[in-house]
Amino acid sequence: MNIKVIIPAYNEEDSISLVIKDIPNVVNEVIVVSNNSTDATEINAKKAGATVLKENRKGYGYACLKGMSYVAAQAQKPDIIVFLDGDYSDYPEQLLDIVQPILENKKDFVIGARVKALREEGSMTFPQIFGNWLATFLMKLFFGAKFTDLGPFRAIKYDKLLALKMEDKTYGWTVEMQLKAIKQKLLYTEVPVKYRNRIGVSKVSGTVKGAVMAGVKILSWIFKYSFK
Repeated sequence: MNIKVIIPAYNEEDSISLVIKDIPNVVNEVIVVSNNSTDATEINAKKAGATVLKENRKGYGYACLKGMSYVAAQAQKPDIIVFLDGDYSDYPEQLLDIVQPILENKKDFVIGARVKALREEGSMTFPQIFGNWLATFLMKLFFGAKFTDLGPFRAIKYDKLLALKMEDKTYGWTVEMQLKAIKQKLLYTEVPVKYRNRIGVSKVSGTVKGAVMAGVKILSWIFKYSFK
């Protein structure tokens, strides 16, 4: 299987090399998309062996779409795309667990679920925990979904990812993917993953503005799809 990892990163100079180092060797290419970073994120990512792209428009979705555009231009397309954050809150070595249901051809899409029993104390803020609960509850209520988390650590078959026609440019990227996966009846599952306190300060949950904006964007996607 040809597996590529896309890592959106904004000012993650202290963590990005650790993330790349812990990614299993089964991965064919690690793509770090610097989302207008002003520190040494790009330098450190290159030193660690990653392909580094630049996306100056700020937004998680913009960075992910940049990585997808790069992959689409390659002659040999991957079988699986894995999305992973650059803050070292996830355990990159668990990529093997996340892609396994796809490798076994049992699932199209896998979410790394940050279950409470495996979370380091303080690794998720109250807005994150409540936002995840509310979003997944509403997806269950409106669509019968079985998601319990909007975790950013996720894997999806490349052809299925293209079929989703992703478009969100900012905070709604993860929930958009899950909603479209439901609508297109993808075979999906969750794999419990460990989660630790990130290195540095979160640009979303670490600020009131970021948390509010993320919440509004996530809920807007859910209600948009509930009335389609």
